[in-house]
Amino acid sequence: MSIEKRPLKAVLGKLVVTKEGKRLGFVKDVTFETKTGELIHIVLKDSTPYARNLNLELSQGKEALVPYNTIIAISDFVVVSEEDLL
Repeated sequence: MSIEKRPLKAVLGKLVVTKEGKRLGFVKDVTFETKTGELIHIVLKDSTPYARNLNLELSQGKEALVPYNTIIAISDFVVVSEEDLL
């Protein structure tokens, strides 16, 4: 599945939800592989208690990291597959 290209500033601040509608937090930043440009994670800000209970990987700043390959869609929200987070 190919995701339409969007500038980072169009994604920053968007609410991240599971396809079941559970809120995880907001996009603070993304991490990527510098040599290939491959996107690795979405960095969450204001992560919800639900997101914290998923035991997601944490950044050095203790922010939750959502694997980029779990993204299903990006429009008004960033929708991720909860099954792929577990």
